[in-house]
Amino acid sequence: MNLRDLKYLVALADLRHFGKAADACFVSQPTLSTQIRKLEDELGVALVERAPRKVMLTAAGQDVVLRARRIVAEVEGMKEAARRSRDPESGSLRLGVFPTLGPYLLPHVVPQLRERFPQLELLLVEEKSDVLLQRLREGKLDATLLALPLHDDQLQSQLLFEEPFVFAAPHQHPLAAEKALSMSQLSDETLLLLEDGHCLRDQALDVCRLSGAHEKSGFRATSLETLRQMVAAGVGVTLLPALSVHEPIAQSPNIKLVPFRDPAPSRQIALVWRKSSALDGFLQQLADAIGTLARAQLPQA
Repeated sequence: MNLRDLKYLVALADLRHFGKAADACFVSQPTLSTQIRKLEDELGVALVERAPRKVMLTAAGQDVVLRARRIVAEVEGMKEAARRSRDPESGSLRLGVFPTLGPYLLPHVVPQLRERFPQLELLLVEEKSDVLLQRLREGKLDATLLALPLHDDQLQSQLLFEEPFVFAAPHQHPLAAEKALSMSQLSDETLLLLEDGHCLRDQALDVCRLSGAHEKSGFRATSLETLRQMVAAGVGVTLLPALSVHEPIAQSPNIKLVPFRDPAPSRQIALVWRKSSALDGFLQQLADAIGTLARAQLPQA
């Protein structure tokens, strides 16, 4: 058994196709297939169910792939640690960010990060939070921006900032005339929310539970921009994160944004990475830099 064969198996597990996995590993399909067979012979179990048009992992194969990912990630981590020891602020960093944060935070921080770390190549990946967490655990990401809380003893998190929500309503809505709202004023409101899988949906549902508000039935938006447009069209009201309404993002003249009085509803944003990461020291520096830049964009109490 060698590292190369484990990489072949992981590629096959990800792509579920011998030809695509072979291309990803820069080998021929017969070579990859032969090495997988040798790995199965060595372990004494079938790892893959081979069908004409698809590949499935056996139960044993799923367990082996899980272990193989960890081994491959550890080896890559050793290589990265050695390289980073020579120059900790250079090289590539695979950074995840979720859709209701990325478009509104990154324009404010990426240019300054490039100035602060000129030798660092940021490879940004935008996905929903559960996908980012899975990729982080598998070693496919070095770090990711996520909303707290997290419940994983294998992950390290550093709080960056707390982002308040604002109430977004059409101008004709009764609450649009308020200068600031208390949570209790939402008790009779029905909010437009995102679809399942968005962490912002879970955060908005928490606000609903605390305030007595409800979700509007029959509608779930696929993006924050859809929510914004539905409010502008007079369909309903919603909660928007503060960075998503920060200049220079254009706001519809049909939307009135009303802040909350303290204690305002908010979400906590953190940088998260594996505790075993060779980049631990550098990621703490990066978290400090992102947090400082992001807090400068938030409304001051």
